[in-house]
Amino acid sequence: MTKLADNPATEAAKKAVEADKKLLDQSRAEYASRTKGKPTPTQAENDLAVCGAHILEHEPDGSDPDPNVTTKSVEAAPKSGGYQTRASHASHSRSSE
Repeated sequence: MTKLADNPATEAAKKAVEADKKLLDQSRAEYASRTKGKPTPTQAENDLAVCGAHILEHEPDGSDPDPNVTTKSVEAAPKSGGYQTRASHASHSRSSE
């Protein structure tokens, strides 16, 4: 067994190691929750695509929805008529000199 000095520096080191362990455990838990599921496209879908199949919708991978993706649709603003282009027509006749 390791014998440690009984002083404030050793106690601070023990607390730092425990805090690091706690952060590492939290990080591992977050990683595990983010990486659950299976890859999309699956290998079977890749094999079908190589042979010429057209995949319209991939099999769900089992993960939670991405919180960074919004489903809000954007609509164009109605034209107010504030911007107009100049209508000009090229002259098709040439004058001969």
